[in-house]
This record gives sequence, structure tokens and C-alpha cells, in this order.
Amino acid sequence: MADRPLGPSTSVIHAALGRQGAVVGGLERSVIARFDTAARFARVMAGEEDGFLYARLGSNPTVAAAASAVATLEGAETGLLTASGMAAIHAAVVAHLPARGRLVASNALYGNTLSLFRDHLGPREATSVDLVDIRDLDAVERACAAGVDVLYAETIANPGNTVADLPALARIAGAAGGRLIVDNTIATPLLCRPLELGATVVVHSATKFLNGHHDVLAGAICASADAAAPISRVLVDTGGVADPDSAWLLTRGLMTLALRLDRQLDNAEELARRLAATPGVRAVPYAGLPGHPDHALVGRMLGGRAGAVLPFEVQGGRAAGEAVMDGARLIERATSIGGVISGISHPASTSHRQLSDEELGRAGIPGGLVRLAVGCEDVEDLAADLDQAIRAAA
Repeated sequence: MADRPLGPSTSVIHAALGRQGAVVGGLERSVIARFDTAARFARVMAGEEDGFLYARLGSNPTVAAAASAVATLEGAETGLLTASGMAAIHAAVVAHLPARGRLVASNALYGNTLSLFRDHLGPREATSVDLVDIRDLDAVERACAAGVDVLYAETIANPGNTVADLPALARIAGAAGGRLIVDNTIATPLLCRPLELGATVVVHSATKFLNGHHDVLAGAICASADAAAPISRVLVDTGGVADPDSAWLLTRGLMTLALRLDRQLDNAEELARRLAATPGVRAVPYAGLPGHPDHALVGRMLGGRAGAVLPFEVQGGRAAGEAVMDGARLIERATSIGGVISGISHPASTSHRQLSDEELGRAGIPGGLVRLAVGCEDVEDLAADLDQAIRAAA
């Protein structure tokens, strides 16, 4: 097959094949490796010879196989697996932020990412943190004009569904002497590969779409070997590495990513169209709909598909949003996204509860916004449940 490149599904399935002739990769739980001689132990420890050492060093065959499979999907030289998506974000950003460095980030990010930047990296690390409207490229350029070390964005924002113009952001970061780090969790590598658009590092909450079965906590980092090296050192020193069991489950989940995502995208697009015509729904800020301000960018950068996280705003504000969530009968009231089971949440009181009303407004999260993490159920069942929950809350 050397005469043509493999498709993404084929690549990741075959990247996850087992060793020594096994079709399914094995699970190796050992935290340590043994050596025949002190000399070889020293060579492996010094990086002069390949080999497995100790799991906290990212050194376990099962973890390495999962990291390599994710890197294959993202088209990256190097993949690292972490204990969670937040561990991946922390390590990737800290590794590329010098002392008293400058971080410019979107103001429409996942709530804990905003907390990490605002409450920890800023005051505790003496870092300059500027949060900007990532859609306003002039504002981003002004924020980076004095120099920037890291420009940070989500390909598709959680939950507001704003879409970042990654090629433009990469140009701005590069011109200011910085690196673009992108959270590609919602888009997944099947819709977008940010490294090919100029990003330096890509991070994922692998808990979500990459695994897809609500049974793994893990993160992933993809980059060139040079960009990954300092991140690996941060992980070694902070201990935020993945365990073999999670890595094995993640590898299994990756094999069905394309099948799951295709169903989730079909469901999300159909539900978005129906919600837009539903009485009691004030707005459906889903970038896959033609009226969304980022719809053209979705066509240009994401192949016309806007992911399977579907926000919609109901009339009546916060109380109505919470009532819709309470009214769901089939859709689970649960956090997280990307799994086969659909979940519903009220961001202002859950995932983004740490934001003030002013910050919620800047992030595009009004009180009546409801987040639907679209799963793989039959779309008619999901539509019926949403319809009765919205009617009951009116």
C-alpha cells in the first residue's frame, strides 16, 4: 500500500495492532522493567538506547502504543499520554511558557482551562494571561503585539461552539515569536488536524471522543519531537501520566472513532435543525447551521461538520435552562462529552460555574444555554426527549 496514503480510520486501526503477531494489542501492567546488565540499564536511563524503564517516565508498552496511535491520527511525530485532558493542557502550556512569560488565550474555553490559566498560571507563576475573543483576529493580534509565548485556543469551543481560525492564529503567533497550542477535543483529528494548519502542539481530553465509551480518564498531546521534549520533562516531574489500563481501553476506543463520530455528527446536525424550529428555543448557536457566524469557517477548515457538542438557548434564562435539563427522561444528566450515550448539562451552573456573570457573557454562555453532548442513540428518540423536556419547562 506504499503507493497511496492510508485513510485515518485504517491508519489508527492498524497502528493499534498488537505485537508479535497479535491482532489486538495486549495489556502490560508492569510499572517497572528489568535489565540484564547494569550497563544496559544505564544506557536506557540516559536515553542512549531504546527501552522501557518506569511508568511515570511514560515508559510502558501499552501506554506507548496508545500514544503512538493518537499521534498517527493527528499526523504528529510524537504522542504523549496523560492522566487526564487537564494534565495534558497543563503540561503542554507550562513546558512552553518561560518564567514571567506571556499567554494569550480564548475567553471561550472549557471552564477548568480558564481556571487553570486565570487562577494558577497567572498569579502563581507570575505569567501574563490575556483572554481575548478568539474570533476577533485584530484583538488577538493586538494582544500578541508585545510578544507572546503561547497562544491557546480550542478548535471548537466548549460549549459555545465558536470556531478558531487556526491558520490565521498560527500566523499571528509565529509573527509574535510564540507557539499556537490547540485543544482539538471536540473536532477530533477526523475533522481537523491542527498541526497541518500551523499549530505547534495539539492536546486532547482523550476521555471524550477518542475513547468514546465513558470508561476512561486520559489526555493526549501530539507534537513534533522537539516540541514534545520539554512537555515530556514536565510530565516526568509532575507525574501526570496515564496508566496502562486506561491506555488499553483508549486504544480499543480509537478503533471505532470514525464509526461513532459519523453517527454523532449526523444526530447533532439533525437535532440542531429541529431545535432551531422548536417553540421555546431562543437560539441554536451551533456552527453547523448556516446562520452561525463561523459557518463558512466550518466549511473551509472542518470539512463542513461542526462537531457533536450541540448548544441551544431556551427562553426564560437560567431557571428555564435548568428545568430543561431536569425534564430529560432518556438523555442523561451528566458531565463530559464525546461518548456513545447522550448527556445534557447546564454550563452556567456546572462546567462553567466558576465564571462570573460577566465572564459567562464574554464566553457566550447565557443563563438559558443548555449543552447537549450528542451520542449514538436513534435520533428520533433524542428529538422526542428534547421536545417533551422543552415543552415541560415552558
